[in-house]
Amino acid sequence: MRAHVGLFFRQLRQGLGGDPLPYAWVPELHKDGKHFHVHFAVGRYVPRRLIESAWSRGYVHIKLLGNVPVGAGTLGESRLAARYLSKYVAKSFTDPATRAVGMHRYDLAQGFQPEVTRLYGRSPGEVIEQASQIFGAPPAVRWNSDELEVWAGPPAIWAQWDGEL
Repeated sequence: MRAHVGLFFRQLRQGLGGDPLPYAWVPELHKDGKHFHVHFAVGRYVPRRLIESAWSRGYVHIKLLGNVPVGAGTLGESRLAARYLSKYVAKSFTDPATRAVGMHRYDLAQGFQPEVTRLYGRSPGEVIEQASQIFGAPPAVRWNSDELEVWAGPPAIWAQWDGEL
């Protein structure tokens, strides 16, 4: 699947003129438990026919992520796309059948990784509080591996902030 997605984005970028193309994508396992489909976001308009031409492996569905507040700019648009994709990233945390241990739950275009901000604390709550101060709000969603009886990995915490930052 990753090889197919890589080829898709190379062909999409070529069809758009060859310039660097920032994107993020998330795989999602179909209900059949065998096949995947891909959710992706790009920061520009791409004609449907170009997407269909670059992805010749099945059905294509396009969704405009709208309702961005006036003045939100590219940061607000990026956050909306991240919020959309994070739903699919979160699905794989709790289902051991769909978690590929050691594999990324999402991927980004090469050269477009976000800036890293490291936070340190004596407890998870302390780190969440630091992040909440940076984001200006508490997390809208929190997940903790301690809540699962069958969690086999090291302790993990995931949080999502929804505020209009």
